[in-house]
Amino acid sequence: MTSAVFFCFITSLFICMALIPPLQMNAGRWSFMDLPGERKVHANPIPRIGGIAFGSAAILSIFFWVPQDPVIAPALVSAAILLGFGIWDDRANLNYRTKLLGQLLAVLVVVVIGQIRFEQIPFLYEEEAPLWLTVPLTVIFLVGASNAVNLSDGLDGLAGGLAFLSFAGIAYLAYLSHDTAVLVLAAGFLGGLLGFLRYNTYPARIFMGDAGSQLLGFSMGVLVLLMSDPARGPFPLTIGLLVLGLPFLDTIAVMGQRLAKGCSPFIGDRNHIHHKLLALGLSHYEAVIVIYGIQAVMVGLAYLLRWQSDVLILAIYGAFALAMFSLFVATERRREASSITSNGRVLSDGKLARAGLWVSDMTPRFLAVVVPLFLVAHIFLPGHVPRDVGFAAISLFVVVLAGPWFLPQYRSHFVRGGLYVGSAFLMYMVEHSGLPDIWPIYVTQNSLLALIAVLVLLSMRFGRGNRFQTTPLDYLMVFFALIVPLLPEMRADMPTLSILAAKLIVLYFAFELLLHSFTDRVKQLGAVSLWVLFGLGVKAWM
Repeated sequence: MTSAVFFCFITSLFICMALIPPLQMNAGRWSFMDLPGERKVHANPIPRIGGIAFGSAAILSIFFWVPQDPVIAPALVSAAILLGFGIWDDRANLNYRTKLLGQLLAVLVVVVIGQIRFEQIPFLYEEEAPLWLTVPLTVIFLVGASNAVNLSDGLDGLAGGLAFLSFAGIAYLAYLSHDTAVLVLAAGFLGGLLGFLRYNTYPARIFMGDAGSQLLGFSMGVLVLLMSDPARGPFPLTIGLLVLGLPFLDTIAVMGQRLAKGCSPFIGDRNHIHHKLLALGLSHYEAVIVIYGIQAVMVGLAYLLRWQSDVLILAIYGAFALAMFSLFVATERRREASSITSNGRVLSDGKLARAGLWVSDMTPRFLAVVVPLFLVAHIFLPGHVPRDVGFAAISLFVVVLAGPWFLPQYRSHFVRGGLYVGSAFLMYMVEHSGLPDIWPIYVTQNSLLALIAVLVLLSMRFGRGNRFQTTPLDYLMVFFALIVPLLPEMRADMPTLSILAAKLIVLYFAFELLLHSFTDRVKQLGAVSLWVLFGLGVKAWM
């Protein structure tokens, strides 16, 4: 189970990263541009191709690594239908009737063919729920979930980050219930979203569009239904409200406000949570971080309340929602008309300023030496590499080697993909080789990683110019690296994955810093990625 989940995640990540550059370049010609408008915060046209990239990546990756489970095929078919209608909508701006037709068609596939629906009704677990009640409820729920993420997609990185947190919560609950199918489905979307968010966090270079937002909401809804199926998992249905989190809650609240004012619930306005936070004076960046925090709390509540009764879960959900919105209303009424200014870093002491400049120049140079040596040396450590990993590594080796010859303008993207996927394969093989249990290797490896982490932090702290800067996505990744090892249900094999995730996050930050700091050394970094991929391929057939 562990290997299928890991490789589904990595495959989806790589496919998404490979699709985004060509889609981004041709978005204008294919009419996939999001133009500025009254209810939008961006001032320039932005390519609306993110949903195509991560949706295609997730579906293809899940199909490749799919376990034997009857729910997978209808889930993928319905996802493909919704993605197709979303792509059509992003290009032609469909009316709501055609959008609803696509959503209903996707819902009917999972309900009728996949038999995925509400199997129980809260508070009535002892009785068998009739089809005349569960089928309409399932249709309403999935259509509502499909539109919830779409309505919350108002800031750079917002909808993608919220969905990432929800899928992570679903994945962990599926792991606790040993549901491999749900875990692989969630892993495919997590990988695609991670590749997409690097381009979507503020300031966004691409948007997900309706193709992405509808697909995310629908897929989360389907996974919540599977997770609450008593034949698959032990969790109460009401946990799904917390897992879906802020998008679902925001949609309900905004539509309630519109109905209270006598307006149509489907007419857009500026009453969403992100609009309120911006009105309170928070910056774009700060508003996204705050909303991420709220979503993380709701997903955390789903974990903490997973064994509790519906009454307690609904009571806490209602109290949480009431407290959150009361805080927004009270703060908005009391806010003072003052501008929020951010204090820049002032280095009044001349020696400290010179020291900062020295650190700014030298830390990337140290990274440029330590990181390649770390990867080159590690290729000698894995004792055994599976054939499927070797085949994937050799295939990627050919792509990274030949790609820049045919598409030289995308050289850095090929190198980035090779470094990301090659290092993930390499570190995974090393962690599972038993070599980290050897004390000298363990101390050396972790000392080098600690050095790389310190250099990364120093470079971010004292960096100048157009170097890699932190984004809300980075804080999201650090949060997962810190919280996963602390989860109490971790079995003997899971701490290895959490440690692996922390190591890969450090390496990925280092790769981004090097690619941004040394644009003239992309060939050298490409050579390192080719060495890693070729070495893994050779070891698989030794």
